[in-house]
Amino acid sequence: MHPKRKNRLILILFMVVGLGAAVGLMMYSLSQNIDLFMTPTQIANGEVRPGQTIRAGGLVVEGSVARSDDGLNVSFSITDGAVNVTVEYEGILPDLFREGQGIVALGKVDSRNVMIASEVLAKHDEEYMSPEVKHALDSAHKDGVDELQKNTVEKVQHSPAAYKTQSTSEKQY
Repeated sequence: MHPKRKNRLILILFMVVGLGAAVGLMMYSLSQNIDLFMTPTQIANGEVRPGQTIRAGGLVVEGSVARSDDGLNVSFSITDGAVNVTVEYEGILPDLFREGQGIVALGKVDSRNVMIASEVLAKHDEEYMSPEVKHALDSAHKDGVDELQKNTVEKVQHSPAAYKTQSTSEKQY
């Protein structure tokens, strides 16, 4: 091989290896900085690895806020309408934080399925709800309504009145 061609080939190989290393490092860096949004149901179902940083959103459960004596440690539960998850936070809560309020907490889930929050954000007004929280609450509500309708239909089908109605209608034919 001609020396000039050999030098070009070596230069191209170094450029390809360097570009590959740069893309690999960039992908690794991005994967470490991604905070996935999870609902309380997903956390309770074990879809989150202990120690994984996530954002969890839901409504603060009425009567669940417990403050420590020093005032900085707070424990509360959030719900998506189906499951409650306990959140522990050390710091000053936002002014808009209260029971029944929609929040998003950033933090890590420990082995007890308790979220240790490093940041708590409260929605800014009564009308706004993040799309993820709204979807989670709507789907939990829909599942609850479907379950209620299914149970109601089963009770009606198995009631004595349903059997009398069937026998009466059979006699008419």
